[in-house]
Amino acid sequence: MPLPLAGIRVLDCSSVVMGPYAARLLADQGAEVLKVEPPEGDVLRRAGQGGAMFAHLNRGKRAVALDLKAAEGKAALRRLAEGADVLLHNMRADAAARLGLTREALRGVNPRLIVASAVGYGAGGPYSARPAYDDLIQAASGLADVMGRVSPDGEPRYVPLTLSDRVVGIQLAQAVTAALFARERGGEGAEIEIPMFETFADLVLGDHLGGLSFDPPQGGPHYPRLMTPQRRPYRTRDGHIAVLLYNDAHWRRFFRAVGREPEMEADPRLRDHAGRTANFHHAYGLVGEILAERGTAEWLELLCGLDIPAAPVNSVEALLDDPHLRAVGYWREAALPEGCTLRSTAPVGRWAGQEDAPLRPSPDLPANGDEEIAWTSR
Repeated sequence: MPLPLAGIRVLDCSSVVMGPYAARLLADQGAEVLKVEPPEGDVLRRAGQGGAMFAHLNRGKRAVALDLKAAEGKAALRRLAEGADVLLHNMRADAAARLGLTREALRGVNPRLIVASAVGYGAGGPYSARPAYDDLIQAASGLADVMGRVSPDGEPRYVPLTLSDRVVGIQLAQAVTAALFARERGGEGAEIEIPMFETFADLVLGDHLGGLSFDPPQGGPHYPRLMTPQRRPYRTRDGHIAVLLYNDAHWRRFFRAVGREPEMEADPRLRDHAGRTANFHHAYGLVGEILAERGTAEWLELLCGLDIPAAPVNSVEALLDDPHLRAVGYWREAALPEGCTLRSTAPVGRWAGQEDAPLRPSPDLPANGDEEIAWTSR
């Protein structure tokens, strides 16, 4: 059975992380993706570590080199757009307009084309012309401040992931699939703008707007359970463990298993959800003291046996041999011309009746337009 986006053609005119991630998600769901790069290639090709991030973000795609600042490159792009369903980019609006990457510029060659862009800030606001990168959006959205409030030194800090790039990339891919569905009902293409700042602020404020959701305020910002310094992996006798006592049943099972259920029932700070919500620091601190008394493996066996949510604190290296990831076929490998093997992850999600496709590595950058000819000749 074909994947749901089989037969859909996507021109990926984006670069670095956000747009390429969105296009890769579409490729994972069956779309044919042609990555359009400048003659010197996407800057991420040269980002070190063997181009690992580029390899993961652009697997399953083909590539073509076009100079979109030159008339010949613009003409080639218009020919490609004739046979495309989607054109995707992550440029600011003025740059996209100069290069002809707008629905207005391309409507004449393909009225069914969906033009989807991820931008830093939405059109119409005072920031709309500013450049934006993941670090800036983590800061502007409030996330860096939230991180600082739970850090020992109180200093704002970034999450060590290209988190806003990837969150916005997911949103962009979802918007493209919605536009494809709408096109099937209405026949026309569309122009979509997904702004990083607004998208990521929605993510942060969903948890942390809190009492400021109302006027007058019904309390301050932030979700208390997420803000206690005790919300972290717990130290065990020989390492660390993640444990989440989520509901009353979990708390009772845990304290019963360690022989301290009477203490829990007698303490109004522990007895029920309301008491724990008002005293997260105490409740989580006590759990931490108990978990420090035994080893990680012993706790995992006990807690999983009681159906209490628990997990090891894995390193990146440990994930390579994680038994669950191995069992579900999470890792895919492909031989590279350089003589080494690329290890990448399988597409997330499974479609019933669909066989696993082999890993297709990220494309080399052709200099002769072969990919353009192959696409436009069909």
